[in-house]
This record gives sequence, structure tokens and C-alpha cells, in this order.
Amino acid sequence: MSQTGTLMGFVHRRRRGAELFLLVLALAVGIGAYAAVGLGVEGVVPADLVGYGGWLTALIVAAHVTVRLVAPYADPVLLPLVAALNGLGLAVLRRLDLTYEANGLSQHTFARQQLTWMTLGVVLFVATLFLLRDHRSLQRLTYTSGLAGIVLLILPFLPVIGSAKNGAKIWIYVAGFSFQPGEVAKVLLVIAFSGYLVLHRDALALAGRRVVFVDLPRGRDLGPILAMFGVSMMILVLQNDLGSSLLFFGLFLVMLYVATERPGWLVVGGLLFAAGALAAYSFVGNVQNRFNFWLHPMDYYDQNPGSGQLVEALFGMGWGGLIGRGFGNGFPERVPFAYSDFILSTIGEELGLTAVMAIVLCYGLIVERALRIALISRDGFGKLMAVGLGAIFALQVFVVIGGVTGLIPLTGLTTPFLSYGGSSLVANWVVVALLLRISDQARRPAPRLDPVDDSAADSEHTQVVKLR
Repeated sequence: MSQTGTLMGFVHRRRRGAELFLLVLALAVGIGAYAAVGLGVEGVVPADLVGYGGWLTALIVAAHVTVRLVAPYADPVLLPLVAALNGLGLAVLRRLDLTYEANGLSQHTFARQQLTWMTLGVVLFVATLFLLRDHRSLQRLTYTSGLAGIVLLILPFLPVIGSAKNGAKIWIYVAGFSFQPGEVAKVLLVIAFSGYLVLHRDALALAGRRVVFVDLPRGRDLGPILAMFGVSMMILVLQNDLGSSLLFFGLFLVMLYVATERPGWLVVGGLLFAAGALAAYSFVGNVQNRFNFWLHPMDYYDQNPGSGQLVEALFGMGWGGLIGRGFGNGFPERVPFAYSDFILSTIGEELGLTAVMAIVLCYGLIVERALRIALISRDGFGKLMAVGLGAIFALQVFVVIGGVTGLIPLTGLTTPFLSYGGSSLVANWVVVALLLRISDQARRPAPRLDPVDDSAADSEHTQVVKLR
């Protein structure tokens, strides 16, 4: 074991065998859940189980082989966690497809479409690892990534391609396909924030004025956080999207605090967020409705818009109890958008609180591995980038699960790897690829720089050159 490995608390091993073993367990979860759906809903094993299982296995094996070839020292836990969540999400979507068809609501193919999006996500996962051999090269694209991220956030405002769905104007339609540009923007903004904070964290960390035992930043250094606050408010007011506003502002605030290690930024950010939330509640009707539905869900149960979605989800999860009713024994069709925003309520109703806790644990492990990658990373850009990518999962899961369970107001974000949505699924697979690339660079043994032993040189091959 090298000295570096001793100091960092781990041995530089590839651990691809451990990853393969965990992937077998993850595939057992996904394929087993798909078979359980067929048995629970239709009473027979799905006829396409072999084809579905084979395709899912091929995708996961392709991802594993790619990691083994081009990122052999990457974290061995991230890919199995993602595979398990994605496989379970596909099974739950198949269960919803069957119940929608049985109730004559409409012909849905959410599971088949999600498998197609997963295929595209794995392809981009493989391409990212093959094309991006060193994450530090992204630092050269700091301002380009920031500009591209802002442009993507503006696209839904355009009159031709921009479109509103479920009250939020966050979608664009191109050539018959819908796309949510904010999912790609979050990755680009992490790159931009990381590059900017690496260069300017010293200036942002300078002591300002002390107020109640807290060092507040100087007024001239407040520009970045005020700019990000303005962008988040623009998203909230103009796009009518509370979830994305919380995600982008929270992401920047977390990365700013990690870069400067100054709690004063959290104080300033918290005050700005409180002021923005109060203003949004006073002047934005959609935000006010969501707060009212959260505080008094039963009072708005039978109204339109109302809290029927939240109340039905809470009833379903309460009926599921600790171990759930089992696939096919619940009524997930009573919850609108159970395939996207409220897929966790379907899991809570039919698989119980135990499954919900297991899912939360999986997300917690993903965030933990991202933070561990940041701790062992050898460069500041990689550290901040790993923190930002982990914060994406942490913030998104918190606001989604918090909204579904009634802990906080509903936000409208999707549950990563579980909910139906191509934009989110593809972007999250790329996020995992970036984390694995940073992890491979961090866990790889540092090159040895041994001094050259001149005494061992062969004197017969030494040539003397006379200079005149």
C-alpha cells in the first residue's frame, strides 16, 4: 500500500469485481420487480420477461465494461445503485401501464418509452467516459458552460418552441419531441460554478463585517449570489416553476459555502430565499396555491385546482403501511401523474414504507459517494464539481420526497431514475458518468517520482562533448 493510500484511508484497488457482484443484485431487483408486477396484476409471468431482462442486462453490462476499460479505479458502488433504482422505476411504470389499460383510461407505454430513454442515457454514459478522459479539461469551458446553461433556461420563453405543461413553462417542442432544457442546464451550471469558484473563492472568502458572531461577505462580493438569486426568481415568476428555482439557487449556495467555508454566505442566501419565498407567495398565484394545499390539504380536496393529488397520495401511502399491499392490490390510478411526480406514492402504497426507506437509503448512498469523491479528489475543480453533482441529487430528492409526503409544498420535480421522463433520465446518467470520471482520477495511484540514480549509469555509454 502506498503512502498516499494510507493517508487518504483507502487502498488503490480497482474493485470492478465488487461492482459486478453488486450489479447482479441490482439486476435481480429490476427484473424480479418486473416479474412480480406481472404475477401481481395479471397472475402470470410477463411474456416479454426474457426480452426485457436481456435488454436491461445488456445495457448494464455495457456500462460496466465501459467503466472497466476506461475508468478502472472509479467508485464501485455508484453504478449498481443507479441500476437498481432505474430497474425498479421501470417495473413500477409497467405496473401503472397495466392498471391504466385495465381501467380503460388510455393506452400507455410509459415503461417501454422509459426503457428507450434509458438506452439513450447509457449510450451517452458510455460516450462521456470514452470522450472525457480528464475532467479537468472542462474547466476551460467555465464561461461557455454558464452561457449555454442560461440560454437553455431561456428557451422555454420563446414563442415557437416554448410550451407550458401542468402550469410550468419549462418545456420546448422540436420536431415533435418534447424536451426539458433545465435538466441539461443543471449539469452545465455545475461546471460553470465549479470553474468560477475555483478562480474567485479567495476573494469571496475575505472577511467582511461581523454581525452577531457571523462574518458576512463584503458588499462588492455579493454579485454572484445576487445574480443567481435573480435567475432563480426569474424561473419562479416567469416559468412558474418552484422546483427548478429551489434547485438552482440551492445548488449555487451549497457550492459557494463549500468553496469559501464561510457560514455568512448561508445566512445571506437564507435571507434572500426567505424574502423571495414571501414575495412569491404574495404575488405568484401558483406558489400561493401550493402553500395553501400544503397547509390545509383537506380544505382544497375537491376543488380545481385543489389538493386532491396530495391527499390521495397520502391516503395510498397510509393504506400501504409498513410492507405495502403488493403489486396489483393498490389503486395508484387515483393519484394524478403517478408515473412522474408522484411515483413514490405508488411505491409506498404497494411496497410499503420499507421500500420507501430503502429508496431513500439508495439516494443517500449516491450523495455520500459523491461527497467521498470530493474529499479524495486531488484538484479543487474536481472537488467542487463532485459536490455540485451530489448536491443535484440531494436537493432534488429532498424537494420531491418532501412534497409527496407533505413535509414541504409540492415543487413538481421528478424523482431521479424512478419517475418517467426522458430529459431527467438522460441527464442523470451523464451526471453519474461525470462522477465516475472524477472518482477514477481521484482513486488512481499518483505517479511515482523517484529520483534518478546517476551512479547506476553505464559509463561506457557516456559521451563527452568538447565545446570550443
